Amino acid sequence: MQMKHATVHIEKMAFGGSGLGHVNGKVCFVPFSAPGDTVRITVTSEKHSYLQGEIAEVLGDSPERVPPPCQAFGACGGCNWQHLAYPAQLEEKRRIFAELMWRSGRVDASRILPVTEAPEPYGYRARVQLKVRSVAGELHVGFYRGGTHYVVDVPGTCVISTATINGLLPELTRLLRLFPEPDKIPQIDITCCDSGSAVVNFHYIGDNLEEVSGFLQANRALLCSVSGVSIQSGRKTTLRQIDGRGPLSYTLSLGNREFGMTFTPGGFSQVNYRQNRTLVATVLEWATLSGEEKILDLFCGNGNFSIPLADRCASVLGLEEYPSSIADAVRNSEINKITNAEYRCTDAVEGLKELAEAEAMFDVVILDPPRTGAADIVRLIPSLKPGKILYVSCDPPTLARDVGILRKSGYDVVKSLPVDMFPQTYHIESVTLLEPSPVGIIP
Repeated sequence: MQMKHATVHIEKMAFGGSGLGHVNGKVCFVPFSAPGDTVRITVTSEKHSYLQGEIAEVLGDSPERVPPPCQAFGACGGCNWQHLAYPAQLEEKRRIFAELMWRSGRVDASRILPVTEAPEPYGYRARVQLKVRSVAGELHVGFYRGGTHYVVDVPGTCVISTATINGLLPELTRLLRLFPEPDKIPQIDITCCDSGSAVVNFHYIGDNLEEVSGFLQANRALLCSVSGVSIQSGRKTTLRQIDGRGPLSYTLSLGNREFGMTFTPGGFSQVNYRQNRTLVATVLEWATLSGEEKILDLFCGNGNFSIPLADRCASVLGLEEYPSSIADAVRNSEINKITNAEYRCTDAVEGLKELAEAEAMFDVVILDPPRTGAADIVRLIPSLKPGKILYVSCDPPTLARDVGILRKSGYDVVKSLPVDMFPQTYHIESVTLLEPSPVGIIP
C-alpha cells in the first residue's frame, strides 16, 4: 500500500533541482525544499527505490532559505532554486558536480575547483524561449510549469532575464492579441546582444505562413524595441527573416585583446555573456599555448572559443554542422583579422572519421557539445593524439559519462571548473582539462 504523507528531513540538493531526504530508508525527492528543512509532504510518486513528494507544510525552516523575488516561483518551471541563498546554491552545485564526476567518471573531488560565481545572480539571461498558449480566447505568455505544457504567465517581469527582454514583453503581448492565429504560435525566441539590442523569432505551426509573415511585416512598428524579426515554421533551416539589421554581437575582452563576435539569429549563443567570457578565458589559460599548436574545435559554432585561440596558435580547424554558424565563424575570422582558422560544415563524427583516416594530429582538441554529450565523438578523439582535451559541458551527467570513456583511452582529468552560468537553477556549466595519463589506460 502506498504512503500518502510523510515527514522528511532534507539533507542536500540533488541534480534535477529537488531536495533529497530519506523516508524509512528510501530516498525521497522534494522540489522547492532546502538543505536543513523538515517538511511534511504529500507523496506524489512511489517507486521501488525512491519517493517523490510535494511540500504540504514546512515544519522547520532551513537557515539557507530566503524569500524568492519572483511571484511565479514554485509554479513556473524556469527556476527552481530562488528559495536558496546564493552562497548555498554555489556550495550545492560544487558538491553535486563532484559527486556526478566521481560516480560515472571516477574523478577525484580534489580535481574539482570551486564554482565560479556569477557576477549577476539575477537579470543575467540574454536569451529566452517564451511559451505561448491561447485557451478559450485567453492568451498566456511565459514558461512551462515543471513537467507539463501548462504555460505560467510571466508576472510582469522575469527576474533572471535582462532588462531588454523584460521591456519587450508588453510589446509582444500587444502584438499577439492582434495575431490572426495566436493558437498557432507555440513559442517566441528572444535573443539579445550584450549591448542591449534584441531580435525575436516567432515559431509558427499553422498552414498560412505567407499571411502570417505579411501580418508581421504590416505590424512591425508594434515591436519598436526590436532590431530584427523572423519566423520559423519547422527546423532552424526554415527560419525566414521578416526584418533585420544583420547579426547580433558581443565582445570578448581577454587580456590586452578585445574580440568582436557576431552570430546569426537561430545560431547558438550562451545565455550569460559575462560567464561566457569566464569559459573562454579558462579555455585560453588551460590550453597554455606557445604559438606552435594545431587546434581542433568541435561544435565550433560561431568561433566563440577558436577565434581567441587562433590568435595564439599555429592553426585552428573548426567543425560544425549548422551552415549559418559556419558563416558566422568565417565572418568573425575576418572581423578579428584571423588568417589561420579554417571552418568546415560537417557532422562532428563524420569530420573526425575523415581526419583519423587522413592520420591528422592535433595538439589541443576543444569540444562544446549539446546537452546529450559526445559519447561517439570522445571514442574517436584519442586517434588524433592530442596532448590536451578541453571539454566544455552544460550537462554534468553526460560529461562524467564521456570522461569515463576517455579514461579507458588513456586520458585523465587534470582539473575541472564548474561555472555558474545559470543562477537560481540546478544547471551547471563547466570546463574540464584532460591529458594523457602517465600510467596509460585507467581502469
